[in-house]
Amino acid sequence: MIWGSALNNRDRQPEVMDQPGLDPKEHAKALSGLRRINTISRCSVGLFRAIESLAIRQPTNPLRVLELACGGGDTAIDLALMAKQKGLALEIHACDLNPEAVEISRSNAMKREADITFFTADALAKPTDQYTFDVVYCTLFAHHLDQEAVVHLLEAMALRSRKLVLVDDLIRSRLGFALAWIGTRLLSRSWVVHTDGPLSVRGALQPDEMMSIAKQAGLKNAQIKRSWPERYLLSWAHS
Repeated sequence: MIWGSALNNRDRQPEVMDQPGLDPKEHAKALSGLRRINTISRCSVGLFRAIESLAIRQPTNPLRVLELACGGGDTAIDLALMAKQKGLALEIHACDLNPEAVEISRSNAMKREADITFFTADALAKPTDQYTFDVVYCTLFAHHLDQEAVVHLLEAMALRSRKLVLVDDLIRSRLGFALAWIGTRLLSRSWVVHTDGPLSVRGALQPDEMMSIAKQAGLKNAQIKRSWPERYLLSWAHS
């Protein structure tokens, strides 16, 4: 394991799931493992609370929501099912650059009976149609990007969103690294997850680093909250 000063500085290394040519079966197995980990971490609950709070303050029927870099679609599906249970009208869209992930997302949504529109798109591309969604969010995506790309991501999210931007991700810390190393092995049999989990923490941002990047992207008055297990949720609302 890596401890102490080795985690003081960000260390982004290529992750297996980011590489082209990954066997589709291994990809699906890895996404299944991540689904288990995300269920335990309950990040979807924090995102839903933020979206629900916006819906109460600024009623829009339905509230249009977009997830960038959706992976296996688990978070979008969770939000759709929680909204249905609470009687909150959400129109959820989700995209990923990998067509294979989009197909897996659609299959997962059908199995769980969630009404979501999935499509293939580059999260970093500058939107041609601005302010087309009320809420734009991403989860476990920023740590894959270098600092300049995270700035571009936040700028693009602000252009796509009319009301709220949310970014959920890992915190780079000794505790976070230990949880990733142990948790991936307890909750998944995928060697891809075992490899990428600790690498993700090493490449993750700390809350103060993310706040600095948000300011560079023009997201003034952004707020950030830490949550278990060693994650943060950055939120920014249009004034």
